[in-house]
Amino acid sequence: MPKVLVARLPINLAEERAVRKLAGARHAPGDWIRRARIVVASWEGGSTKGIAAEVGCHPQTVREWLHRFNTNGLDGLGDRPGAGRRPRLTEDERSRIVAMARTRQPPGRLTRQSDGTLDAEQEGGPAHWTLDSLSEALQADGITVGRSQIRRILLAEGVWWRRTRSWTTSNDPEFVPKGRTSSGSAPIRRRTRQ
Repeated sequence: MPKVLVARLPINLAEERAVRKLAGARHAPGDWIRRARIVVASWEGGSTKGIAAEVGCHPQTVREWLHRFNTNGLDGLGDRPGAGRRPRLTEDERSRIVAMARTRQPPGRLTRQSDGTLDAEQEGGPAHWTLDSLSEALQADGITVGRSQIRRILLAEGVWWRRTRSWTTSNDPEFVPKGRTSSGSAPIRRRTRQ
């Protein structure tokens, strides 16, 4: 015969009020409401089977939630962290990755000095960010992360790390792109099947 389990009495009036309010709530998470209803029904003298029928779950579920409430109080009605691998990067590290791609210049980018000359922070370093150069710079800063994870993070944040293609546009009014006529229209080219 299964052991009869009853919810412990509330520690104070505030805990009882919080559980009863949660049990009658309409705009709280449904699983929390159901668990609070289990506790309140137990306080009112309901049996495990009766509570299970009232709430719509198995009697063992009622026993487990009553045990969790008895052990942890109101916090025991919440979900525990799920199984699986914990995130390898903290939110701070993710923020540093995004900040580096957005704001910090690559070490090989030429910058104009006060005397008018061009100089790079690191001779031979990357002039623009690529996933590989970002990965190397982050590893130098102490964040071990691969290029594929950097790509996922930057895409999720909407950060553009790729180099712009300067050859696709021109500020020169006399510029005529390849394949265009002097009038500016593109010549008609037909595909031929082979």
